[in-house]
Amino acid sequence: MQRVLVTGGAGFIGSNFVRFLIKKGYCVTVLDNLSYAGRRENLGEVISDIDFIKGDITEARDVRKAIKGVRVIVNFAAHTHVDRSIDDAAPFFKTNFYGTYNLLNLALKSRVELFLQISTDEVYGSILRGSCGEDACLNPSSPYAVTKALADRAVEEFHGSHNFPVIIVRSCNNYGPYQYPEKFIPLAITSLLRGGEIPMYGEGFNVRDWIYVDDTCFAIELILRKGRAGSVYNISAGVRRRNIELAKIILKKMGKTSSSIKYVKDRADHDFRYAMDSSKLLSLGWKDSFSLSRGLDNTIDWYRKNEKWWQKIV
Repeated sequence: MQRVLVTGGAGFIGSNFVRFLIKKGYCVTVLDNLSYAGRRENLGEVISDIDFIKGDITEARDVRKAIKGVRVIVNFAAHTHVDRSIDDAAPFFKTNFYGTYNLLNLALKSRVELFLQISTDEVYGSILRGSCGEDACLNPSSPYAVTKALADRAVEEFHGSHNFPVIIVRSCNNYGPYQYPEKFIPLAITSLLRGGEIPMYGEGFNVRDWIYVDDTCFAIELILRKGRAGSVYNISAGVRRRNIELAKIILKKMGKTSSSIKYVKDRADHDFRYAMDSSKLLSLGWKDSFSLSRGLDNTIDWYRKNEKWWQKIV
């Protein structure tokens, strides 16, 4: 089976994807700098089944070490938190844009057979009506989204200028085990488990597109096998909820009431609605397996059973 390099493989989606690949019989190398959201323990039971390299995608020496014998690269490595990007955008430009360029450049020289870039629905900006396909204009509004859009353009440029085989994957909001508790769903769950409240921007009317992480992993692996080089694929289960609706679902599942919601000042340039069309992915044979209710049950149960993991963080 081909060897896959997963950068950022100790993060949330990356570590879940690594476990998925191991179950499928892939040989896996993980490159991760173990920053605050990337943790070696996230790889737990599969750490002995992979080649793990602590390193940074912005450092040529680290990438050269990790890329040896690799046929496919899946680039999850990124700074991802919008609020942090507003406070200080510099690390986002360095990792998300320059880091991706560095990976692309060295992958081209090493004759890697496929470079798969993990992007985000946030590059499309707010979609007020309907849903957007992969050919929609990019309209990023936060520093995080800007850096991801720039990275996407760099990936496309390498394909156009060098005929380098690349695929871009734009996923909606993921949730599930091992997600760092600064994101909405794990933040809500861990806060309630500690007897606290769910912070809610504005009135909570902003709409997000949600998918359970296992469905995303299945989609990415399918795209690795069946996707067409030079293409972009959206990953969305079409599960769209206002933030306030989602909070109330979590509250009900955890036996709490709406009094546990704490409304806070909205952030600047807060995108109102995300919505993607994933018809291209469906045409490859993908179908989501987790309803929102089932996915939330699994997620709540995981955080209840793994307090030692998140207590160290909060």
